[in-house]
Amino acid sequence: MTAILRRELVTLLRTWTAMTVELGIALAFALLILLRWPTEAHVGLSGAEARQVLRVFGYGLLAGIILLVPAFPATSLVREKVRGTLALLLNTPLTPWSIYCGKLLGVLGFVAVLLVLTAPAAAACHALGGTSVTGHLLPLYLVLFVAAVQTASLALLVSSSANSTDSALRISYGLVLLLTIVSMGPYAVLPVGSGLRDAALWIRCLSPVPAVMEVLGQGDLGAHGLEAGAGAVGRFLFLGALTSAGFMLATVARINHRLFDRSRCAGVMTDDLSGRNRAWRKLVFLVDPQRRTRYIGPLTNPVMVKEFRCRRFGRSHWMLRLIAACAVASLALSCVAVLGVVDWGVSTISSILVVLQVSLLILITPSLASGLISAEREAGGWELLQMTPLSAAAILAGKLLSVAWPVFLVLCATLPGYAVMTYVEPALSFQVPRVLVCLVLLAAFAVLLGAALSSVFRHTAAATTAAYSVLLALCAGTLLFWLGRDAPFGHRTVQAALTVNPLAAALNAADAPGFAQYDLLPANWWFLTGACVALAAFLLARTWQLTRPQ
Repeated sequence: MTAILRRELVTLLRTWTAMTVELGIALAFALLILLRWPTEAHVGLSGAEARQVLRVFGYGLLAGIILLVPAFPATSLVREKVRGTLALLLNTPLTPWSIYCGKLLGVLGFVAVLLVLTAPAAAACHALGGTSVTGHLLPLYLVLFVAAVQTASLALLVSSSANSTDSALRISYGLVLLLTIVSMGPYAVLPVGSGLRDAALWIRCLSPVPAVMEVLGQGDLGAHGLEAGAGAVGRFLFLGALTSAGFMLATVARINHRLFDRSRCAGVMTDDLSGRNRAWRKLVFLVDPQRRTRYIGPLTNPVMVKEFRCRRFGRSHWMLRLIAACAVASLALSCVAVLGVVDWGVSTISSILVVLQVSLLILITPSLASGLISAEREAGGWELLQMTPLSAAAILAGKLLSVAWPVFLVLCATLPGYAVMTYVEPALSFQVPRVLVCLVLLAAFAVLLGAALSSVFRHTAAATTAAYSVLLALCAGTLLFWLGRDAPFGHRTVQAALTVNPLAAALNAADAPGFAQYDLLPANWWFLTGACVALAAFLLARTWQLTRPQ
């Protein structure tokens, strides 16, 4: 185990990316404390301003852990398997537990270095007053470390099951989003007095966010003025340890030679199925992607057709399933919204819909767009495209359309929720178009950003990680200024930071509580439009460069 731990940790810390990230986060928090440090020789006796600085520090560190930790363990085991070195490890005297603990402790060592680098900023927060070591700082660091263990163990489980690094990253970030954000949804939408609210409270505590909020003195945030119940820290520590142990046991059980033996089902003839199964098969495979008797039309981009036929989500039946799931989820949320509109108000319900839509776009779009060019270069297909008479613009248009079309359909599938809300509250007819403009611009920006990063990085895993990092930093990172509004950041600073945030702009268009007082539109539209134009120009130039003879 020691050899694997040394190799994993030293290799990780030697990369310029890891060191840049750790030093950048440490310097950012130090700069935050310096900006808020009193210029006179006295501080406030109440400690309210110091606690607000600590909240920004705590939420920022939590966002950094959720954003950075899954990237390294998600590619650890699957990269060993692809390179063939995992089979060599299994032939050594090392046990599966030694291999797993070495890789897990390597990631946790990176997290420990990050937490140590941020300790001076935390000590400065304590020096400002209003906080205590045992009541705030130690519980905060304990919750963050358990969250890192939970996230890393989940990513390692995904890495043991995935077949490629890009799919491992995609699934890991999706499950982390499900665990940290979506798990708080049932408690947020269930009405007060519901019999399922106690179960939803425990599901909510699967996420580290409620525990951090309780440590920072905001335990009722997101509960619509109602106390979510004390003990969120204890619940999360228990559930975090329990889920981490489950992820560890499941991963260790998979680390053996059977990991390389993937038996495939022989299948069964359709005529041999029962009548019910045949009817279900006709419904699921309403559009069969294997029907290729019709030739590609002269006006159809062949690169787009190739992408649709080679990508799982490009195939018709998968697209239909995805769209149907989004439509059903949107209608379900609308029904819950109608039941809870009397208690919460229309603005709160529409805010929940906006957050879920933005989360869906952030989850799906980078995974589709970040492999458009890098996957071709990894697999050797880019050289084949170079030998075709297609121009760089035609290749780029076909690849972008293959991603834009599924994203557009997914976005349209979530519109029934707004239709129901508009029917319930006609005043939303002015807000909904503004929200849709924000979502469309976010979708276009995410597609172009993923494609641009795909042209820069040669490996799909690096492009996918960079795409998720940039989008999450833009949509979630800038919200730290909003959390620190009034202290230490003024109204003008918060508005300037939220102007580049498409999620904040959509919430502002929906008159969400806490965002309605900022003037973000149409400045955010101009920013996203300019960013899309710049990314499109860069992408076209980069594609033309890659299609030139080497």
